[in-house]
Parts: sequence; C-alpha cells; structure tokens
Amino acid sequence: MDKVTSDETRDGVSLTNLDQPLFDGSNATKRDLVNYLDAVHDRIIPALRGRPLSVIRVRPGQPPFVQKNVPKYTPSWVKTVPVWAEASHREISYALCDDRKTLLWFGNQRAVEYHPALFRDTHFTHLILDLDPPEGESFPLVIQAARLVRQALDDSGLTGAVKTSGAKGVHIFIPVADGIPIEDLAAATRALAARAERVDPTLATTAFIREDRAGKVFLDSTRAGGATVAAAYSPRIRPGTPVSFPVSWEDLDQVVPGDFTIHTAPDLLGNGDPWAERMPEPQQLPPDLIEEGHTIPVARVQAMHEGKRRARARREG
Repeated sequence: MDKVTSDETRDGVSLTNLDQPLFDGSNATKRDLVNYLDAVHDRIIPALRGRPLSVIRVRPGQPPFVQKNVPKYTPSWVKTVPVWAEASHREISYALCDDRKTLLWFGNQRAVEYHPALFRDTHFTHLILDLDPPEGESFPLVIQAARLVRQALDDSGLTGAVKTSGAKGVHIFIPVADGIPIEDLAAATRALAARAERVDPTLATTAFIREDRAGKVFLDSTRAGGATVAAAYSPRIRPGTPVSFPVSWEDLDQVVPGDFTIHTAPDLLGNGDPWAERMPEPQQLPPDLIEEGHTIPVARVQAMHEGKRRARARREG
C-alpha cells in the first residue's frame, strides 16, 4: 500500500506519491493515471457500473498483478459483491466501481487496467469477440478480420460496436436482450466467429491452439460466462500506456492502438462518449445462430483434449 503521505485530495480520496513513475516504459506518472481516470470518469464508469471488477495493478519494482478479491484495507464506502468462483471453490468479494470516488481510490492503488465482468446483476449484456493478431502484432490484419466479423454480423441481422483493445487487437461488442441463457450466448459467440472465419479462412481462424493459427488473426469466442474484457477507456500496461478506445467502423483503417493513450484520449473525446453513442440497442439473437453454435465444441475444452491427444502421440511416437 502507498505511504500515507498525501499529495492531494479529491472527492475525499487521499492521493499519494503522485509523481512516481507509473511503470517502466509507461511514459507516465501515477499523477497522469489519476488525472486521466478523473478526466474520463463519466465515460468509463458506465462501462464498469454494477459489474464485478477485476483490476491489474502495478507496484514500484514489482510485476503487474491481477486483483479480484478486494484487499482488507478497502474503505467501507467501496461497494462490493460476493461471487462464487467455481475454479477455486470459494467466494470472492469483488469491488463495484460505481462512482468517481471509487475510481479515484483505484487509481491511487495504481490500478491501471479495468476488467469488468460481462454480466450486470445476473444478466449477460453483450456478445463479444476479441480479435488478436498473429505474431508480429500486425494491426492492419486485425482490421481486415474485423470487417469479416462485421459481414458475419450483417448476414446474421446483427450490429455491433468496435474498439481497440488497447493492446494488440480489437474488441467487437454486440449488445443482447435480457434473458438469453449464458449457454445460448456462448454458443452464438462461437457461431459468429465461425461464420466470420468462413468469409475468409486464409485471413482469420478460430483455432484456440496457437500453433494451429498459421499466421492468421485469431477470432477469440471465449469471452463469455466468467470471462472479463478490458473496459472501454481502460488504460493498459503496455509501452506508452495506451487505452482501449472506441472507433467507428468507417475509421478503422486510419488508426493504430498507439494513437490512444492516457495523454491523448481526453482531448480526442472532448465532451463525447463515442462508446455509448455508437452502441446499438440490445438485440435478440437469431435462433439459427444459437443452434449452429451448439454444434461447435467449446474451444478451451476442445483444445485441452487435443493437447492431451498430441502429448500422448508424442510419447508413443
């Protein structure tokens, strides 16, 4: 925990050691992080509100770490929600970042990345595809693959919004209507990825095992259920401290992830909230998309079985 010595107070939150470097290669201080979060608080909080929040923090001289369970010293005014973690068989107390004060507190804790759950209350709100480039981080290939997804969406009667991930790729969000079972949402995500892959299988792949991707863009359909994804406007722990930033479909060809950093994003946003403005209304999922998805194996499970099969073949060979 940072020293108690306070450099500044905002909204009742003591902000400390603000002039420390944020992390190696960040080109930023902790003050820059706090100032950025404050500048966009009315844009990022709607993306976080009501969702159990995981953050990635970076302490001086230490590697970044994921924080899910709130620490014991968390102020009483930070809202929390208990969520059962099936993997670890325990209840985790997640924070809910519903207001500026909580966001500033996270900034003072050197929480750089904000990864909310995909559900609010018990409702899963979006179908999400995460597009990752092949080795070499070729962003233009990701843009081409995003257009395959858009064509698959059009062909399925759906619309979505796109943003840079802040890292190497892009995220495509399709808001869905209330009440769609998580199994059907996950199935539809797999089917949408498969349909996009079929548009141009020389460019994009749904292969979960990295060695099977053959230099193609990976259409990751596993962002469902208990997964998280970096929120719109979230900074990322990467050189220059880029942020995940909304982009119009028409402007995709004109941007690279490094265009949007904690230094440049506030001025680019002005008073607008392009993520909210470009997000379509919630949609019902086509029954044929769900039906197709239920015929496609879950990628992680399929990859696990295939990995075991390959390991057995190597031992026997």
